Amino acid sequence: MSHRIAYLPLNTYPEAAPDPAVLAAVNLAAALGCGLHVSTFALDVPKTGSVASGYLINVEGMARAAEERSKAECARLQTLIKGAFGTERDLSASSHTAMMGAALDAASTEARVFDLAILPWSADALSTQDLAHSVVFDAGVPVILVPATNVPHSIDHIVVAWDGSRVAARALSDALPLLSDGGRISVVTVQGEKSLDSSGLAQTLAASLERRGYAAKAIDISLDGRSIAKALQDTAIAEGAQLLAMGGFGHSRLRDFILGGATKGVFSDLRLAVLLSH
Repeated sequence: MSHRIAYLPLNTYPEAAPDPAVLAAVNLAAALGCGLHVSTFALDVPKTGSVASGYLINVEGMARAAEERSKAECARLQTLIKGAFGTERDLSASSHTAMMGAALDAASTEARVFDLAILPWSADALSTQDLAHSVVFDAGVPVILVPATNVPHSIDHIVVAWDGSRVAARALSDALPLLSDGGRISVVTVQGEKSLDSSGLAQTLAASLERRGYAAKAIDISLDGRSIAKALQDTAIAEGAQLLAMGGFGHSRLRDFILGGATKGVFSDLRLAVLLSH
């Protein structure tokens, strides 16, 4: 019998994701009933070959020390995850070395052979954010970002951010297989978006989901001075959902959502697991 396998890439340079976020991602994979493939990336610094480099600072020595730290962190993380995920579940692992920045493309490429990617998220770890940005935009598979919060034992309530767009439909399609049997879906539309005539959009989708056998309801929200990011997360948490699925704000909007800008990004304060489809 087939089952889903989630991909968990971990970059270790200049720093790894914090252990609580890593463990939250591992626990979410278990809650989803997924197998897990962990891929760690250690730093590879090419030898400089410069005679002059050793006079003022020991460049070569610093490079080798950074490599060793990164390699040791990979081994530590693999051990941490094996202990948390348990031997009774389907777990595999691989270790790679990559030159500075190359881990991002490598992880995005490797993710494509799995069902979804689950990434730990930290607002304080830049390498974690860079990896997430790359996988979200380049991998082509659903990506769930997981903050270091309590992770549920199952996903029985999903909030879907809905604007009727192609990417929102993709997010919905990616999220539905993750819902536990008998689970619920709340369809949320944001009122007052100038580019969007959202009247009845949530109700139309909720009715369609009900016909397909899902327990669904429509929720229209207004921003009330909040960013879209905060409004959606506030709603998902208030509804008791374990996962917020979204992709409905277009390429430039989604990139701004993640990277920040005027919205400050959905992830400057990530409070629950968020599935992104692009």
